[in-house]
Amino acid sequence: MKETALYAPIKAHLQRQGYDVKGEVGAVDLAARRGDEAPIVVELKLGFSLALFHQAVQRLAVTDLVYIAVPEKPGKVSQRALRDNVKLARMLGLGVITVRLRDGHVTVQADPGPYAPRKSKKKQARLLRAFDRLQGDPNEGGATRHGIVTGYRQDALRCARFLAVHGPSRGAKVKAWAEVPDATRIMAADHYGWFRRVSRGVYDLTETGRKGIADYGDV
Repeated sequence: MKETALYAPIKAHLQRQGYDVKGEVGAVDLAARRGDEAPIVVELKLGFSLALFHQAVQRLAVTDLVYIAVPEKPGKVSQRALRDNVKLARMLGLGVITVRLRDGHVTVQADPGPYAPRKSKKKQARLLRAFDRLQGDPNEGGATRHGIVTGYRQDALRCARFLAVHGPSRGAKVKAWAEVPDATRIMAADHYGWFRRVSRGVYDLTETGRKGIADYGDV
């Protein structure tokens, strides 16, 4: 497959809209004009790459109407990659065109234009909760020697350290004394294998939990 396989379907697509289309105009793969309107520039490639985005951004010095054109590829992985690349293109003010090579069907995935991302209050609130839950800065410089430390793991460590000192305890007591609001839920879920239930509402530390305390002694 060659990039030229994309040319004819896109040329026909633009011609149907009244554009005069020519290929290899200067450094541009495809250029199109319609009357006195700003020209359209399309860069043809067999796949997305950082170099392609760099090239397309350079074309914005010529016109605001710059498209990236790539073959349409089947499969969930390809579709997910397409969505991510279309989002990036929008952020850069670029358009995206895909071509289904078996029949030349052209789909305009995005048109060029200014990008205005929608803010998500829910995602912002989740970030702030995670920030407030994290005690200190255990991941300074990227990560600890045991990997990223989350607020959840810090809470689990506080529960484990309490049990190491006081022995089997009720979740309500751990919650109050260790100051972990979700203590019972954390010990019941036991994501790290640190806890075991000895009776209704009462939990103790496992050997894995004792090792966890030692492993995360610097947290």
